[in-house]
Amino acid sequence: MAEVKTSKKSFDYWQTRIIVGSMIGYALFYFVRKNFSFAIPGLQAEFGISKTSFGLILTICGLVYGFSRFFNGLFADRMNARYYMAVGLGLCAVANIAFGFGSDISWLITGQTSGPMFTNTLILVFGVLLVINNIFQGTGFPPVARMLTHWIAPKELATKMSIWNTSHSIGASLASILCGYIMGNLGMDMSKDPATVTRIAANLGIDPANADGMSHVLESAAHVGAWRWCFWIPAALALCGAVAMLILLRDTPKAVGYEEPAGTETKVSATESDKEEHKRLLKEKVFGNRLIWILGIANFFVYVVRFSILDWGPTFLKEARGLSLVNAGWTVAIFEIFGILGMLAGGWFTDKVMHGCAHRTCVFCMLGAALFMAIFYFLPANAPFWLLILVLAMAGFNIYGPQALIGIAAANQATKNAAATANGLTGIFGYCSVAITGVGVGFLVDSINKIHPGQGWNAVFLMMILVALIGAGVFMTMWKAPSDGYGKHEASAEPAVQTPEER
Repeated sequence: MAEVKTSKKSFDYWQTRIIVGSMIGYALFYFVRKNFSFAIPGLQAEFGISKTSFGLILTICGLVYGFSRFFNGLFADRMNARYYMAVGLGLCAVANIAFGFGSDISWLITGQTSGPMFTNTLILVFGVLLVINNIFQGTGFPPVARMLTHWIAPKELATKMSIWNTSHSIGASLASILCGYIMGNLGMDMSKDPATVTRIAANLGIDPANADGMSHVLESAAHVGAWRWCFWIPAALALCGAVAMLILLRDTPKAVGYEEPAGTETKVSATESDKEEHKRLLKEKVFGNRLIWILGIANFFVYVVRFSILDWGPTFLKEARGLSLVNAGWTVAIFEIFGILGMLAGGWFTDKVMHGCAHRTCVFCMLGAALFMAIFYFLPANAPFWLLILVLAMAGFNIYGPQALIGIAAANQATKNAAATANGLTGIFGYCSVAITGVGVGFLVDSINKIHPGQGWNAVFLMMILVALIGAGVFMTMWKAPSDGYGKHEASAEPAVQTPEER
């Protein structure tokens, strides 16, 4: 029988290594996911693909990703998280490498380098590759949910998993910096070629007599083909990250000789097969668990607010508040930074004040988000720029708390043996929000502006305030719920062997 290690210092080292290693890995998933948004301007300039086509692709990909997280959760709960996450990131990298050759694939299929058939085939190729990429993207979070709930005790999961959740914003921010640099510095300079300039102007619908518009055309012509590197360079980094995860990560404490944290015991029947036991567990802890479904519904409202600001923030701030795109971009970036602080504060508050009850913390966060969005809505048109940033940033501080805590609450309620499936299920609800934040918001703005010019964005902001209040109400229905789902088994479970951190 293998000897059980007891060194607290060594256990803490491994726990920290797992958290940091999985943070790096998950941040790199964003490098091969968010890069598409930065490639869009180049693709539109070179191939004349419409915003409607891109919007449709993004909506479909959001839905595919949501369902992929769910189905990958079903598998990840019973597989080695170390290999599952590393292989998934590697496959995302391969899909991105193929994306960089998208125009070549379209040429091989059609035998053409331009024209409607070439462009339509190119859109189809991009759409298929993006769907494949988002299927593999679903292998990112489910194995993390499994891994962290095996390595971290429930009483400190909110604090430490909130730290881990900053990987979302860290990855998105670093990917934005990298891809922004690539699109602004790489590619071939074709700005002196009249044929290329004319073609790009036509693709962008810009009149050659429009001096301001032509400066944008010349900028695009100076970086022809940069969009390819926007996929290839992040893909190379992701492949390196996949290898690093194989080195850094371990599935459970038992893989390196430790018992798992006390407080994570679940009753396993000796008369049931592993497959039967897992089915029973999923039925009891996930699909038959009222609290998981409530968390899923709440997640929908959280993501409506989050995606509405992230996807439409620059456009809204420019059109409704008169900010330049540079200032609007900084405002949304600061919204993201304050979101990181909100995650950390939410995790600490949950463990230290709410005794692990993440759903209670979420009530206050959603009310705070509604409050600061209401303040932002009523700020006068001539309000100083710094005040707009501060108020919207505080809304981000509050909305990112629930974004992180829902995953933590779902993992605790479903227990370590079904954490990935539970997070997959709540993720479906979250990413179904793209039906509202994508096509829905655009349609609402256009429709209101036709009736009351200039009032479309006001309607959207009022909608977000209402959605935040509804979300707070949904969380409130869980107020008396326990902090985790382990309690039902404590009386019948075998006594736990304490880990070094519990000694």
